[in-house]
Amino acid sequence: MAESLELPVIDLSSPDRISTANSIRQACIEYGFFYLINHGVEEQLLQNVFDQSRKFFSLSLEEKMKLSLKEYRGFSPIYAENLDSSTSSKGDLKETFHIGPLEGHESHVNQWPSKEMLPSWRLIMEEYYQKVLSVGKRLSSLIAMALNLEDDFFEKIGALDKPFGFLRLLHYPGEMGASDEVIYGASAHSDYGMITLLETDAVPGLQVCREKLKQPRIWEDVDHVKGAFIINLGDMMERWTNCLFRSTLHRVMPIGKERYSMAFFLDPNPDCMVECLKSCCNDSSPPLFPPIRSGDYLRERISAAYSS
Repeated sequence: MAESLELPVIDLSSPDRISTANSIRQACIEYGFFYLINHGVEEQLLQNVFDQSRKFFSLSLEEKMKLSLKEYRGFSPIYAENLDSSTSSKGDLKETFHIGPLEGHESHVNQWPSKEMLPSWRLIMEEYYQKVLSVGKRLSSLIAMALNLEDDFFEKIGALDKPFGFLRLLHYPGEMGASDEVIYGASAHSDYGMITLLETDAVPGLQVCREKLKQPRIWEDVDHVKGAFIINLGDMMERWTNCLFRSTLHRVMPIGKERYSMAFFLDPNPDCMVECLKSCCNDSSPPLFPPIRSGDYLRERISAAYSS
């Protein structure tokens, strides 16, 4: 059994932004993960999203495949994705549904279940998407302060004028079937982008490994905290901060019990250049990564996960 990790708790409603930013800085340096409370997303809306997610994933595979993944939007069945290419696993034991940006020239690419089948689905998902995007933007200004930057830094560089936000609904089936190999709900990986805001249904399974380069890996459980988002940073933020802030390795282990979660990936405008922040490098600590366009980096990483 893994030990439970005591993650920091950040209060988004605190009027003391400087103190909050300092707490975020410490959390991002030490863990790359923290809980976010008082974020303003109503409990009833969270419940509605879980209810609608369950309704969609309970449809027949034939019905779900009518919305199969196109341009990273829509349904992806069990074993379609393998987040850890170093394993011999046939894929991760989860099915997913992706919703991309709701505005802009690519918004028409989103796929939606029919109103006849799930009448409230689209409205509820769009409401949740907008609410969690707003939370992510508020959080990003505190992260900028945590990096000794102005609170509107990410807006100024064009990262958040048309952010690349993706809502990913996840369903981990309870039945694992007989197998000789280790089965992962989500195999070991770090997220690719900027910030991830995760909500879970309280079923355990999420684990983190704080030292990704050490062997053997030590895994710790991340417990559910009612009313809190679990926040973690992605590899793009690690690049931006010259590895000052962590993009932490994590996985989901099946426990023989059905599990639902929803992850919101707040990533920059695809045209935004990601290069080492001035506050994170100097003569003795030069940039570790070359500049790269956000969209190019994300496409490369996502393609790799689906081609293995």
